[in-house]
Amino acid sequence: MTLNPEIRWIDTPAALDSACAEVADADVIALDTEFFRENTFHPVPALIQFAAGGAPAFLVDPLEVACTEAFRRLLAEGPLKLLHASSEDLEVFAHWAGVPVAPLVDTQIAQSLLGEVPSMGYQKCVEFWTGETLPKDETRSNWLLRPLSDSQKRYAALDVVYLLDVWEHQREALDRQGRMAWVEADCAALVAQAARSETADGQWYLRHRQLWRLSPRQVEAYRRLTLWREGEARRRDVPRGWLVHDRLLYAIAEQLPENRFELSRVEGLKPPLIKREGDELLRLVREALQIDESALPPAPLSPMTPEFKQRLKALKKVVNADAEALGVAPEVLLRRRELEALVSADLRGEPLPMPGGWRGDRLAAGLTAVLEEVSR
Repeated sequence: MTLNPEIRWIDTPAALDSACAEVADADVIALDTEFFRENTFHPVPALIQFAAGGAPAFLVDPLEVACTEAFRRLLAEGPLKLLHASSEDLEVFAHWAGVPVAPLVDTQIAQSLLGEVPSMGYQKCVEFWTGETLPKDETRSNWLLRPLSDSQKRYAALDVVYLLDVWEHQREALDRQGRMAWVEADCAALVAQAARSETADGQWYLRHRQLWRLSPRQVEAYRRLTLWREGEARRRDVPRGWLVHDRLLYAIAEQLPENRFELSRVEGLKPPLIKREGDELLRLVREALQIDESALPPAPLSPMTPEFKQRLKALKKVVNADAEALGVAPEVLLRRRELEALVSADLRGEPLPMPGGWRGDRLAAGLTAVLEEVSR
């Protein structure tokens, strides 16, 4: 392995198709992107990198060349693709290429199932498996400027060249520990989730950690406000905060203003925003106010009650024990939000939203047992 890989610059459709032909028969292809995301909702692609064993590192200039059918086939079909911490890269490919990336392995997910660091960065992962220390001098580069320097090109190439070596080590360890199927399932779920990005808009409100402080009607107002904001930010291609911050939507839901005067009294809401979006914000609040009481969702449960805390502690104990046995971080098995959903369902007497797949196989029986014991 070398810190000075062969690099080929791609800025025409013909050159991109030729590069695709060179790697078409590879078993594994490493991918990465550089992008800009300061004044847009969608990431703006600035560079696409890919490499396969024995081939050079190809650097594609998306400012000059549109995605070709050959590259779309390479992404959506063909050999296994490797990415590290892929969520935003998948967005780049979705908008630049218009296709999902499959089959996919995210080497950060693979690493999380092999050790106690759940979100290990690429450079740390390379050092862990190969002992090489990659340069960090171009981490904050402006990748939209042209021409790119030799240092930028080298940095970008190393992001895919070493990914192939990392995966070789990870694959051997996963096979040895019998966890390859876990990685494949988690990465398939990641690809499916990326394809449902607009559907996820309707779930954005659930991210707020103080949702339990709101009444059912306030929650419904906040849900409608965030759903509108996500759709509009996506449609206008502007950052969420440029349209309206979460904290302001939450404050509006708390106060449920019925007119512009009441809206103007919401702390932090400036006159330009009221002038630009006030009618729409009031319409959404009005819709929430007009819903029949029986149609509202149940009030969120407070995580501060003794009953809630007792159940959450018991569930954490099960997850922590299994995580320790596997040598992974507890959040790799179940996130806090998933544990809280189990507690809420148990306290309400609703069906328990148990994890599926391999996590359910390992945890469902234990989680069910401790909730039954605590509930006695």
